[in-house]
Amino acid sequence: MLNLALFGKTALDWRTGNPELRGNIRDYATIEQLVVLSNLESINSLLIHQGMEQGERLVKLNQIAIQQMKSLLNNQSIKKLK
Repeated sequence: MLNLALFGKTALDWRTGNPELRGNIRDYATIEQLVVLSNLESINSLLIHQGMEQGERLVKLNQIAIQQMKSLLNNQSIKKLK
């Protein structure tokens, strides 16, 4: 579900679409995507603990992923680190 929230596809969808690549979708993620993914894992755990249904969590996690990716990609300090 986290891959779907962040990348817009499941791990199986990615493997099917990229049969020539070894590993998994996370192996090809950017540093920003990996940071957001880590955050989403923690947030997802909290939402599960709060009893939120999977469909609701997916929508919420996708919104958070979009917000965080925009923030990270527009951050000038992070660009300097690269």
